[in-house]
Amino acid sequence: MGTSLRTLYRDIAALQGMGADIEGEPGVGYVLRPGFFLPPLMLSQAEIEALMLGMRWVSAFADRPLAAASTDALSKIEAVLPKTSRHGAGAVPLRVGPPISKASADEDLTDLRDAIRHERKLAITYRDRDGRESERVIWPFAIGYFTDGRILVGWCENRGAYRHFRTDRLI
Repeated sequence: MGTSLRTLYRDIAALQGMGADIEGEPGVGYVLRPGFFLPPLMLSQAEIEALMLGMRWVSAFADRPLAAASTDALSKIEAVLPKTSRHGAGAVPLRVGPPISKASADEDLTDLRDAIRHERKLAITYRDRDGRESERVIWPFAIGYFTDGRILVGWCENRGAYRHFRTDRLI
């Protein structure tokens, strides 16, 4: 490809300096561990606006850990943007309205997301709109985030059907 070894070694050292999990040494070889992706180098103005709006929505409507993660992710994205785009990212004039209910802002749905990710069933207690409680065993597969609340979607072993459960009614 016409690339000198010196250039290759320098580029690998630069990637290692940026945090890439590359092991090895010159003359022996290198291994890039799974799970590392290089950040995109260029984003269009529309892509920056979409990211900003999406991150602002997640910050306003997701549960507490996801809201914090969106802020962290946004900082990382802004760090890799070219200087000319970085200023524009903060100035994106797209805003998200406030949540209808502040009660769900303190929810932590990490355990539900983990159960979905690891394909584990859950034993839950659910309170319906009339206040009746029922014990359920469900196989969760999605969480829906809405402006006025969240729902957990899963296969309910007790009912033998797909069901959705408002997360604020999980006990």
